[in-house]
This record gives sequence, C-alpha cells and structure tokens, in this order.
Amino acid sequence: MSFIKNIKNSPRSDQELVQLYKKNGDIEVLAELYQRYMDLLFAVCVKYLKDPEAAKDAVMGIFEELIPKLLKHNVIQFKGWVYMVSKNYCLMQLRAKKQLPLASEMGFMQLTEIPHLNGAFDQEEQLTQLKKCMDSLSADQKQTVQLFYMQKKSYKEIAGISNTDWEMVHG
Repeated sequence: MSFIKNIKNSPRSDQELVQLYKKNGDIEVLAELYQRYMDLLFAVCVKYLKDPEAAKDAVMGIFEELIPKLLKHNVIQFKGWVYMVSKNYCLMQLRAKKQLPLASEMGFMQLTEIPHLNGAFDQEEQLTQLKKCMDSLSADQKQTVQLFYMQKKSYKEIAGISNTDWEMVHG
C-alpha cells in the first residue's frame, strides 16, 4: 500500500521529522513520516470500515487531514497519535453513514446511545478506563459500586443486599 511515491527514507526519528514539518511545513517531510505507518493505518481502516477499497480511500483522507492537524498539535509520540487520528477518522466515516459499530463489537461495554459526537471518543476512553478499574476490584467492592452507581441503591439498601455492615458500605 503505497500512494506516496519516491519518498526517501532518512535516518531521522519520528520526533525529528515532526519538528521539521512543523518548522517548514514541507509536505515531503510529512509524507516520509506518514509512509512509515501506512501499513498499520491501512490495517486499522480495514478493521473499522470492513472494506479494503474504503480503507485505501481513508488512508489518503487521513494524510490530507494530517497536513493541518500536525501543525496545530503538540505530538510527542507520532505512531500512537496517528493511530488515534486514524481510528477517529474511521469512526467519523461510519458515523456519517450511520454504520457506527456497537461498542461491544469494539471490545468493551455497549453504549445504548452516543449523546453527542464530540464526547463520543472521550466517553469511549472513559468506559475503557472504568472497565479496567472495575476489573481490579474485589467481588464485594465491584458489587457495591454497581449497586450504588448503576442501580442507584442507597447505602442501607446495599448493606441489606450484600449482608454487609452499613459502616463497611458507607466507609
């Protein structure tokens, strides 16, 4: 997968290329940097879009989107940043076509709705972090958190359901 032709590979690091691009806005510098990760981004796009041709178009669209974005953002780790830009680009494409996959298909808890697109990606990250936190709790702690925050039970109700002293629930 290479739509960027005749790009020289320099020994410069990603960070050096990012800084050089920010300094002079040279598209060839950005193209060299982008070409390093095109195969990864193509795989990401195929994963979300489920269509190799649409994924190729997305990879080109992502490059075009990077031209102004990289100038605006302070990017320290280009690979991770461009991965997230690509993922968000694909999700926006699916959203525009009303084909946004369910959250459960992406490997975490399912949302019943995405209330506002600007917060959708933040909410996705928060759910991922919440799941990690919940997984680290003991069974009793997990049950208490679910009863209090998700089922809106009072401390007294939780103490009754879990056969736990009220002070243990409240404390």
